[in-house]
Amino acid sequence: MTEQQTHVAAPSELPAEPAAPPAVREDRRALRAALRWTAAVVVFAVAGAGTAYGITRMERTDVPGLATESDGRWDYPRLTKPPLPSGSPGPQAESNPAGAHHADLRALLLPAPKGAKEDRALRGAQGWLPAEVFLKEIAEKADRDEFRQRLVDFGLRHIAARGWTAEDGTRTRIYLLQFDTAAVADDRFHGVLFPYTGPAHRTTGTENVVSDETFPEAATVAGVQRTVYDEAEPRGAEHDRQAYLVSGDVLAVVLQSRKGTAHAVPFRQTVVLQSQLLG
Repeated sequence: MTEQQTHVAAPSELPAEPAAPPAVREDRRALRAALRWTAAVVVFAVAGAGTAYGITRMERTDVPGLATESDGRWDYPRLTKPPLPSGSPGPQAESNPAGAHHADLRALLLPAPKGAKEDRALRGAQGWLPAEVFLKEIAEKADRDEFRQRLVDFGLRHIAARGWTAEDGTRTRIYLLQFDTAAVADDRFHGVLFPYTGPAHRTTGTENVVSDETFPEAATVAGVQRTVYDEAEPRGAEHDRQAYLVSGDVLAVVLQSRKGTAHAVPFRQTVVLQSQLLG
């Protein structure tokens, strides 16, 4: 077999509909635009890969009559899943019971949006981040020690990471931790360390982190489990949002922090798009 590369078309690249009378065609365009906009504003709802990737490129001016002011979404580059090695199944394939991601883990990281400044400290050597850098995200030494030992006991393979600061001051850090099997990533990490009620370990700079009840279920990506937290008030100088995703043998950690308020829209957008790359 030859290498396969998954490319998801934006809405504008979908096959054209059969010709229709001008009035009907205009009505259809307006309806399609309104429906796409509604889905994006509510959650960046993901009915399929095409929807999620198309959202990043859609403009507010697609909808007649709406103001052109931004709704808070970031301008991400066009996303393409990396190719799989020849003959290798995807992480959700029945022929892949270990849930292994055979694509290069570094290529599964969400790229930074337009205008953001990269955090070079998260680049690592040749794209691989030392575990000690990741562990700095955990506030208490005892918790860091426990997490470090868990990584050793359950066979951490790699950590790939990317971070940036957006133009509005929001700091984003994404860590992809790869293990030997999906069972390890889920049962030994996601399932026990990130329950619905709150994470087992407090992250640096946070106080009271609770389940984010506002993150819509419609934003669920097939094949990706998700736990999302928000920092409750009263907060310190920064507001933090957190998401922990598991897809096959990969645990993804998505952290966003901003002075004042960390806005929900770019956080949801980031979580959904990173989920799409992993799923």
